[in-house]
Amino acid sequence: MAVVPHRLSNPRSERHMFSSSDDNAMMKQIQATHAPDGRDFSVRPLLQLVEDIFQRAAPTGLATLVHHQQAQLDALDDKALQNGVDEILDVLSYTINRIACEMSCKCSGGGDAHATTLAIFNLLSSYSWDAKVVLALSAFAVNYGEFWLVAQLYLTNPLAKGVALLKQLPDILERADALNPKFVALNNLIMATLDVAKCIVEFKELPSQYITPDTPEMLTATAHIPTAVYWTIRSIVACASQITGLIGTGHEYIASTTEAWELSSLAHKVKSIHEHLMKQLTLCYHHIDEKRHNEAYQTLIRLFETSHIDNMKILRALIYAKDDQPPLHHGATQKRVTLEVLRRKNVLLYISDLELSLEELSMLNQMYTEARQQPTRTESQYEVVWLPVVDRSTPWNEVKQKQFESLQSMMPWYTVYHPSLLDPAVIRYIKEVWRFNKKPLLVVLDPQGRVVNPNAIHMMWIWGSIAFPFTSHREEALWKEETWRIELLADAIDANIPDWIHAGKYICLYGGEDIDWIRKFTVTADAVARAANIQLEMLYVGKSNPREKVRKNNDIIKAENLSHTLQDLTMIWFFWVRLESMWHSKVQYNRTVENDSIMQEIVTMLSFDGSDQGWAVISRGSGGGDEIAKAKGGDILKSFNEFQSWKHIIDEKGFVPALNDYLHGHHDPHHCNRLILPGTTGSIPERVVCAECSRPMEKFIMYRCCTD
Repeated sequence: MAVVPHRLSNPRSERHMFSSSDDNAMMKQIQATHAPDGRDFSVRPLLQLVEDIFQRAAPTGLATLVHHQQAQLDALDDKALQNGVDEILDVLSYTINRIACEMSCKCSGGGDAHATTLAIFNLLSSYSWDAKVVLALSAFAVNYGEFWLVAQLYLTNPLAKGVALLKQLPDILERADALNPKFVALNNLIMATLDVAKCIVEFKELPSQYITPDTPEMLTATAHIPTAVYWTIRSIVACASQITGLIGTGHEYIASTTEAWELSSLAHKVKSIHEHLMKQLTLCYHHIDEKRHNEAYQTLIRLFETSHIDNMKILRALIYAKDDQPPLHHGATQKRVTLEVLRRKNVLLYISDLELSLEELSMLNQMYTEARQQPTRTESQYEVVWLPVVDRSTPWNEVKQKQFESLQSMMPWYTVYHPSLLDPAVIRYIKEVWRFNKKPLLVVLDPQGRVVNPNAIHMMWIWGSIAFPFTSHREEALWKEETWRIELLADAIDANIPDWIHAGKYICLYGGEDIDWIRKFTVTADAVARAANIQLEMLYVGKSNPREKVRKNNDIIKAENLSHTLQDLTMIWFFWVRLESMWHSKVQYNRTVENDSIMQEIVTMLSFDGSDQGWAVISRGSGGGDEIAKAKGGDILKSFNEFQSWKHIIDEKGFVPALNDYLHGHHDPHHCNRLILPGTTGSIPERVVCAECSRPMEKFIMYRCCTD
């Protein structure tokens, strides 16, 4: 007579079983069994072995199994055995076998599922919650594994055939299609319990130095783990009951849809428990990440406050410290290299996001290449490393990867191989200590890793590699040597300017976007130069952040032969960014228009660019000293139109002084100057005075889109 298979309960009682009041009553019973003796060991190797057994059992159900009975199983993963399973099992095998026997006996006798679960908890009373759930799973894995081992081998192994006949398994396998829904449901529940067990073990393995049991996130998780363990073991008992019910039933076994529903209901509950635990685990990891992040950040601060024999400790703290992969990419050779290539060298950390200006990249590339072409000069003793700062809150995707690779391909210097090699603590340090905010920085480290300049980008734009070693002291020394002259203002932007200076020609730089004014001014200036019998070279420098209007003006000026133009918009951009850099460089040393004559000239030039009018600056080359005349478009045009009224002074004073006398004598006291500066540099002073009248300028906020 066939044994009637045990069923867990009926649907109505199942729903009632899931209610919170019953949960509370059951959990009081379970908590009463919990009396850990303090033994602590890692159950991770055992859990890995159990998972391996479950995965190697019935693939997806009986139907699949029958068609693949001849398939060979892979050898058990050696890694699991090498993880210390043997030592653990020496201690735990007796307990595992006792639980396995408890499941077999109670489930085959049609016992109550909760009572069986409670009996297992009594056997496991001295163990921690993570050990309880893994030991129970291990016990079930023994029974479950034996069942499927016989089922898989009974056609090919005489021993398995004999055991299968005694258990009447061949009859069960013949009705594989009818039983398949049940085994799919069984497999789903087993995998759900395995997920919960993994999650509970993961909580146990959280690093205690970063998260303690009294942390709010851990307290919440700890409160829910006993319930999770109960329902996991209760589900294991249900699975064991289903397997035990199959043995010996033969032809008389009838697959029950109710039993499949019961398994599915349990799987739903266990999956819900898993989702809740995973949310808590995520919160715990977030807490740990914050702790690690703060620790790494404080370590970075201490490192920069400490003296070192070379720069390697600093560089390893900034750029991926592990040795498993070279963290740098060398643009010139297209090879991955280690940080050793930077040992005891001056290192310029070029810091930017992925929205890097191509004009800036082009100019920096040009300066870097020129320095490398003069190996005998000390300037070539520095190396540049690009540190790309990306927003970690948004996922890294193919678009960002292509953007990164495109920028990287344009850099001949060293770059971080991938932005992920910069730790979040490093990004925080860059933003908070070095004050990175969109605008690129060039942080200079000396051969010992000390920061000798928090931002040398302005030095680079003003003086190029002449500014080596790019220290703040070198910056001050360079300014002491400077006067306001055409060489400082413009000789880096066009190859003709040094020749014009050497030839003693007069040089006129002019700008603005009004093409009508440009035509009037250039024609009038040319006529005045002929009348004054001077050689005048005019060069159009457009407007800062040049776009379509400036490009069109360039084309018209060339076509109509009105004056010289710069070779491309990049050089126009560079002219203005140098002026902005001069302003920022001076601001660092508290220079203002009131206490620094060069600063007054810089602010005037930037005010010209901030207006809607044209403007002009005129200087004489060699022999002309530092004489420079400058004026807004209306004033300079008026002075040229009235040339006859002041040309007699030229013989006595010279062209530029005579022009200055006229401009000063006809200055309009009513004026409106605008000084437009980038608002993301972190060095905008609260008070700026007008370069013309020395009164404080009013501060406004402007948002500008750089399209015409």
